[in-house]
Amino acid sequence: MKKLVDSKWSGIALAAAGILMMIYGISRGEMAVVFTKAVNICMECIGIG
Repeated sequence: MKKLVDSKWSGIALAAAGILMMIYGISRGEMAVVFTKAVNICMECIGIG
């Protein structure tokens, strides 16, 4: 187990998995949903909205 954790390939594999998940989420339109929620939260905190 220690050898697997210390391997440089484990970091590369995790980074690749994260990038693939981001691409999948963007293709489903999740980025627009998250951006809309972030804008609404910011507007509420600032007090403009």
